[in-house]
Amino acid sequence: MDTTDAAYRDLVESQQDLIVQFNLEGRLLFVNKAYCDTVGKTREDLAGSVFMPVTEERYSDVIATQMTKLFRPPHACIVEQWMQTKKGLRCISWSAKSVFGADKAVVSIVATGRDITPLKNDQKSLRKRDEELMVLLESGSQMYYTHTLDHTLIFVSPRFRDLLGCHPGEGKRTWTDYLTDHPMNASGLERTIRAITSGKREPPYRLEMATRDGRKIWVEVNEVPVVKNGRTMVIAGSVTDVTDLMAVEEGRAEAEFLIKDVSGEQTVSEYRARVSGRKVKGPLGYFRSILSKSSDEENVGDVSAVSQENLK
Repeated sequence: MDTTDAAYRDLVESQQDLIVQFNLEGRLLFVNKAYCDTVGKTREDLAGSVFMPVTEERYSDVIATQMTKLFRPPHACIVEQWMQTKKGLRCISWSAKSVFGADKAVVSIVATGRDITPLKNDQKSLRKRDEELMVLLESGSQMYYTHTLDHTLIFVSPRFRDLLGCHPGEGKRTWTDYLTDHPMNASGLERTIRAITSGKREPPYRLEMATRDGRKIWVEVNEVPVVKNGRTMVIAGSVTDVTDLMAVEEGRAEAEFLIKDVSGEQTVSEYRARVSGRKVKGPLGYFRSILSKSSDEENVGDVSAVSQENLK
């Protein structure tokens, strides 16, 4: 062995990453010290053994599909393998590359592996926290969403998605796609644009939206711009279904023209206008004002006549 080969072997053996070489039958031709230490076996024990044995069928299909890339450009792939080690079951991420012979055919595979079990555990914990948070969010009356500055939806909570009749994986859409042509919607769009521009929260507003099956619903929107370095990045908000509430409020408004005040002299709307200082008259108020005007004009005429008489 010359000096170059010795230096190369020392470099390979000093690596913390696992390094292996296996033939096209999947049998090991070379393993470095880190691999031996990880699996708790000697080179003699591992020589000729099958590399990457898969104990679960669901992993075997994924690995086999990825490794077909080794036989076509770019002749490289990355696969993850859960394997039994001295530390128990660990997840190893393998980066594999084809080795070519004189006829430019693949003769073997070289792979380097790294233990990513801590990362996998962190991802699992994060998914669990996300699931718990989603359960908490979905337990209330509010539904949540985020959208970009051009109104493209990024996140839509499951209940809001169900309310609109959306389906997972159907592609990102703008929230304005769900708006009807109701005049109130223009005001809501203006508030969103102001929030994006100013970076400040706008008061709640209501929108009429159309679901995928053609139903019309009303939602009350509370949203806040997410600002970073003085610039609005996204809009995050919550919505509450107020369809039933809007129906009640509309019915109450209509009833104000029919229900009379306890005095029997004015409608509820007139009463509320009077106590709030507004000069709003209902039908009775209109006729009453005409009659009052006529009486006033007659009185003014009498006063003028008396004044003229006195001047003579």
